[in-house]
Amino acid sequence: MYMAKVKEELEEAQFWKRERNGIRDFVSARLDFIPKGKTDFSLTRENRDNKLFALNFGRVVALNVEKIEKSHLFHFYPNSNSLIVGLPGCNFKSPFCSEFELSHKILHENPLSAKYRYYTPEQVVAIAEKKNCKSITFNYTEPMVWFEFAFKTARYAHRSNVRTAMVTNGYTTEEPIKKLGKFLDAVVVKIFGSGNAELYENYMSVKDVKPIYDTLRQLHKQKIFIEITNLIIPQIGDNLEECRTLADWISHELGAEIPLHLLQFQGGGLDIPPTPVSTLERFAEESRKEGLRYVYIHSTPPHQDESTFCHNCRELVVERKNSIVKQSRLVDNKCPKCGFTLNFVSR
Repeated sequence: MYMAKVKEELEEAQFWKRERNGIRDFVSARLDFIPKGKTDFSLTRENRDNKLFALNFGRVVALNVEKIEKSHLFHFYPNSNSLIVGLPGCNFKSPFCSEFELSHKILHENPLSAKYRYYTPEQVVAIAEKKNCKSITFNYTEPMVWFEFAFKTARYAHRSNVRTAMVTNGYTTEEPIKKLGKFLDAVVVKIFGSGNAELYENYMSVKDVKPIYDTLRQLHKQKIFIEITNLIIPQIGDNLEECRTLADWISHELGAEIPLHLLQFQGGGLDIPPTPVSTLERFAEESRKEGLRYVYIHSTPPHQDESTFCHNCRELVVERKNSIVKQSRLVDNKCPKCGFTLNFVSR
């Protein structure tokens, strides 16, 4: 499909205020103070003459059509196509994000050096329509540090009846979620090591995990469809009690029908073995005991608990393998055997 080339434009950032000798940025829970001529933690938001600009606006480094399940959205328009879009930038320094080919060296040291093609939000929505995608998913890096592009794209998509979803680490503040929430339909929030505070501080330069839970509460308040992933990392993020605590918090604060995905750690840049499947099975069992109805296991080889079973009668409802739907027996979001209504969005 031919897409006319457009002139790159510098975009003024949102959610900041001037302070003495610089700017305070509120799009990340880091609340970065940015002196004149400097950038934020993600190296993508720059103070130019005491105005904050989003340097990554429109710089699309990945644009792919995939089944929405590839983004760990199992209950949101299942088996539909989604246009997955990514721009450079992240507010974590993490060795655990291995799903994208953009190297960690580029991402953390000079994200704007990544090869990209410039698109406007209108162009991304037009591509989604052309490719018959039910949704656009902001993924690959951290969408909140390219908030301006995600927001404008979501707004245009809303006008075109294209759904929008986001995969995020949740490390943001209340106001950006409120604004984006007007047009965002679904979100996946990524938790690492069941939210272990030492893991976040030692491996991701995050001193306080509370903003992530505040984000989840705000997303729930905005009535955005939520799924959560929990990457279980041997030795440094595999505490069973912390997983129980997380599952209990989700069940009581967000609801028992929130899908929780337990992910197997595959090594990444650390000398740590893959998560044993037996560990994931034990964590899944305990998460269900805390009240969660939909707990999934993602592992190699594929696990049977990647499929959806009816909470009421345990009938197989949606069969999946490697995040691909093999068969769906849903009938108007109900179990075909007992008629129990399941927490799916499909229309």
